[in-house]
Amino acid sequence: MTQIQPQIEKAIAEIRCSFPDCRVESEPDGSGGAYVTVHDVPLGPPYAQAKIWVGFQITFQYPYADVYPHFTCAELARTDGRSLGEGLGNANWRSRPATQLSRRSNKLNPAFDTAALKLLKVMQWLRTHP
Repeated sequence: MTQIQPQIEKAIAEIRCSFPDCRVESEPDGSGGAYVTVHDVPLGPPYAQAKIWVGFQITFQYPYADVYPHFTCAELARTDGRSLGEGLGNANWRSRPATQLSRRSNKLNPAFDTAALKLLKVMQWLRTHP
């Protein structure tokens, strides 16, 4: 199996620094990239879950490929009972039920748009999603 490429290892280290209170797991994807799962990510209102996990793949093309999509727990629910809304849907992450968080970067800048920044943006979007 192909090992995780150095630029992907660096991206995972940046995620650990950006989410110091979260457990970060990574596993080689077999092509030089990695499957990454960040556990205990704070969420809270308007969602019922105080903390969630977020999973995604960083492909071997990184940093020239977007880190997309992101996934979280299938149980994701709003406290007000409303539907999750646009950009969120049922999916599977690594053979387990999940909710897909669809936030594509349309103007990817490989020098600036890191995997850690993308995860921070996805979480900001989720927390403020109407």
